[in-house]
Amino acid sequence: MVKVQIQEAIVVEGRYDKNALSQVVDTLILETDGFGIFKNQPKMKLLGQVAQKRGLIVLTDSDGAGFVIRNRIKGEIPPQYVKHAYIPDQYGKEKRKRKGGKEGKLGVEGMSPEILQQVLKRAGATFLGEPQERHPAGQALSKTDLYLAGLVGGANSHEKRVQFLHALQLPEHMSANALLDLLNTFYTPQEAKELLGLEKT
Repeated sequence: MVKVQIQEAIVVEGRYDKNALSQVVDTLILETDGFGIFKNQPKMKLLGQVAQKRGLIVLTDSDGAGFVIRNRIKGEIPPQYVKHAYIPDQYGKEKRKRKGGKEGKLGVEGMSPEILQQVLKRAGATFLGEPQERHPAGQALSKTDLYLAGLVGGANSHEKRVQFLHALQLPEHMSANALLDLLNTFYTPQEAKELLGLEKT
């Protein structure tokens, strides 16, 4: 696979994630050192500065710990400078590890180069030297659309949302708001409504 150059910097949890990603993209890749970012204010400040200068893509593991780290960064850096890339829930163990993680999911380092490029594209990464996709103007989806699709506010909405996330190869820990952001970023309103079953294809 050809290495691609992107404008935004990327933040991952650790060095093995960084190693895997550096085979796929040519850009600045920073590490949180896992939960170390919580006590490292200078590093968080650096992430904020980089985000304002060139944009920042957050790419953490799809387990609960990955989402805790993601949400901390989300709370510290203004949203207009941050994009979120989500790896799918894939179960297994990385080769270098003796045993898998607590939730049994592969992390960023365990993803194939094709999946890593795909999740960056879906996050809206700016691939340099490639024409950028422009979605036609239209009314963005709202929480009401998720409600009408049965993915929020109903008796079985959590289970339905998890099924929908898995169908789109997104992690089950993803919140309804994050799902809404992704649908509005990556799909046209028409495409998103068709995915949600709100309009006939």
